[in-house]
Amino acid sequence: MADDTQDKEQSLFEAPPMAEQERMIEAVLFATSEPITLRELESRLPHGCDAGEAMVHLRRRYEGRGVQVVKVGDGYAMRTAADLGFLMQKETVETRKLSRAAIETLAIIAYHQPVTRAEIEEIRGVSVSRGTVDQLLELEWIRFGRRKMTPGRPVTFVVTDGFLDHFGLENARDLPGLKELRAAGLLENRPPPGALPLAGDGEDEEETTEGQSELFED
Repeated sequence: MADDTQDKEQSLFEAPPMAEQERMIEAVLFATSEPITLRELESRLPHGCDAGEAMVHLRRRYEGRGVQVVKVGDGYAMRTAADLGFLMQKETVETRKLSRAAIETLAIIAYHQPVTRAEIEEIRGVSVSRGTVDQLLELEWIRFGRRKMTPGRPVTFVVTDGFLDHFGLENARDLPGLKELRAAGLLENRPPPGALPLAGDGEDEEETTEGQSELFED
């Protein structure tokens, strides 16, 4: 009788079959708009479930499908397959685009993170207006990182999981090379830091205008 009671108690804590764990994770991912981590999934699943193993099986099952389970930073999410993105174009209306100043600032943060404001300005060769950084923060594509252990303890900037998710990246190592960005016209070849700006360079004048918003262009 004692053995039967012990077996019954242990059975109460047995994890569901792996196929059922996959279904549970699938349901959570489908209902969640933001990426969710394995730790968060573990907290929702019944006792004894292995979210990591179930995720491996689930991602394999979605390979080649119109919807895929992708990794975004430390989390996972269900997203439309990259090669089918053109089907959604009619539902997306682009009203504003990032200015060159904002694109360059965002690219520098992505490739050099964690990076300080002074380091961004040194790389670009021009000052970075407060409006550019503030609005990139509002877009939630960058966030504050740890302070550097240098005089003044300047704050650093890093890209967010929202940035990775928007551009379909698993992590910052998946970013294209700098040569590819320059070839696409997303980065300019700037003069070395300390060089005098060319006369009539409108963008540099725009960068130093206090309070002027330049993140978006009409």
